[in-house]
Amino acid sequence: MPFTPKPDSALFIVGHGSTENPDSSTPYFDHADEVRRRGLFKEVHCCFWKEEPSFREAWYLTDCEEIYVVPDFISEGYFTQDVIPREFGLTGPTTVIRGKTIHYCLPVGVHASMTTLLLKRAQEVAPGVDPAATTLIITGHGTGLNQNSTKAIRDQVDLIAASGAGYARVSDAYMEEQPFIARWDELAPTENVVVVPFFIADGAHSYQDIPVLLGIEPEVGLAASQREIFRHNPHHLRGKTLYYSSAIGTERHLADVILDQVADFDARRTPATA
Repeated sequence: MPFTPKPDSALFIVGHGSTENPDSSTPYFDHADEVRRRGLFKEVHCCFWKEEPSFREAWYLTDCEEIYVVPDFISEGYFTQDVIPREFGLTGPTTVIRGKTIHYCLPVGVHASMTTLLLKRAQEVAPGVDPAATTLIITGHGTGLNQNSTKAIRDQVDLIAASGAGYARVSDAYMEEQPFIARWDELAPTENVVVVPFFIADGAHSYQDIPVLLGIEPEVGLAASQREIFRHNPHHLRGKTLYYSSAIGTERHLADVILDQVADFDARRTPATA
């Protein structure tokens, strides 16, 4: 989607972050650098729930009077619907507070272009593997805190299945909800299985926890920046050939999805002309 530059506005890319995994915030800074490189905003900043600068400190990052806030989150769930609005003091899609106009965009994970990125990542991790003989599993965390937390993944599974990509089966699976990713082999009727983590970062869940649930690793290992897993594909486990990718949020084109969410926000609030 064409993007109209906003030379007087700031962009806040907001994420979860982690105090335990050094790689959790890396994609956010990468996406911010890419948007800065294009010169589309006066300022581009990142802020986090679990790292600094925090959501509440974000006010002090910019003097711009107009700010676009894009949650670099996978789903519309607990953090995007409860935590971020509460911490920023947002009351709706647009909030005027402290003399600044804040536009709150939808999270990146619910944008339609994520389907293309997921298929691209699946093809990259298993080059030359016939989709007709392959099960594609999109995996996420899952949580009882918000029923919407898994909706983005279920939507993507439906979109991929209807896309004509040709996979024998497309399924969702979760760490803490059924169907469980630990039982991936039972979800796959095919010999080949591709698992793409629907997470923003190669952090604790996608890089350390899920490999254990899949059986790739016997126990939780070091962080992504301290070792390698993905380069060891394929894995021959439980009578199947398993390909495990990096988190979808590490895809460099996610910067385009961030800009798409800003453009979509503006399109929704601009009255249609005759």
